[in-house]
Amino acid sequence: MTAIIDYDAGNIKSVENALRFLGHDVVVTADPEVILQADHVILPGVGAFGEAMQRLRGRGLEDTIREVVDRGTPFLGICLGLQLLFEESEESPGVRGLALLPGRIRRIPDGEGRKVPQIGWNDISFPGESRLFKGLPQGSFVYFVHSFYLEAGDRSDVAATTEYGVSIDAAVEHGNLFACQFHPEKSERVGMQILENFLAVR
Repeated sequence: MTAIIDYDAGNIKSVENALRFLGHDVVVTADPEVILQADHVILPGVGAFGEAMQRLRGRGLEDTIREVVDRGTPFLGICLGLQLLFEESEESPGVRGLALLPGRIRRIPDGEGRKVPQIGWNDISFPGESRLFKGLPQGSFVYFVHSFYLEAGDRSDVAATTEYGVSIDAAVEHGNLFACQFHPEKSERVGMQILENFLAVR
């Protein structure tokens, strides 16, 4: 059973629908006991970094997420769910993230011909082997919706990158902790393969 963490951060239904389409058992929950019993856990989300951290802490979910990761249960952050895994974000100065991995979240710089937020398809590159992207070719296209991006503190955590005015760390993999800045649930065939790859991790 896969648990999707419910903390009123949006985009949860589309992730749930994608997993059900793939034939997997899913529960959307904020109950720590249910989350800790799951085989896989997903933290989706769209919204503001500071408000999201406040909601996670207010529901007692910060410690739950840490325990899931410490146990080695496969864990996937999506979009805002990726950003929350890191130390801090320029979106919410002074707010501490989960700090499960080293790195900062920065705002995509404005530039000629470049719109912020980035909304749409972009290709990703894989700097090395990754269980998350198994079977996918370099240059696969995925769907992004974001104004802020990850600058990872440890390059060995980076599983995928993309370019949008700056080099963006688009996905990370550290043990059984995974995260994507893009939305696999909206990335058609490529995204379904990414979700299947994650759900195959044991």
